[in-house]
Amino acid sequence: QLQLVESGGGLVQPGGSLRLSCVASGGRFNSYIMAWYRQAPGKQRELVADITRGSSTTYAESVKGRFTISRENTKNTVYLQMNSLKPEDTAVYYCNLRYTNYWGKGTLVTVSS
Repeated sequence: QLQLVESGGGLVQPGGSLRLSCVASGGRFNSYIMAWYRQAPGKQRELVADITRGSSTTYAESVKGRFTISRENTKNTVYLQMNSLKPEDTAVYYCNLRYTNYWGKGTLVTVSS
């Protein structure tokens, strides 16, 4: 059974940075498009960024220029580097194998002074 485990969340001040990691285990990871989603309190889950096997990327407009998604297929890991964080980035961030029901449990990011 394929599993995804996120890490790297926490409390950061506005303008700060965090790097999230998602490690996949129990299955073939390399062939999937990997994605980061987030869900803020009282809001629907939204796609933040995704990355293909060949490292082509797409981003939500709200994070373009501030967030960078990357992957290391040899480590079964996908990353989300988040810079210039804003209070509106506060959410639980989830790792997902795009177009599947494989989700991590999420990691909380709180941006606050």
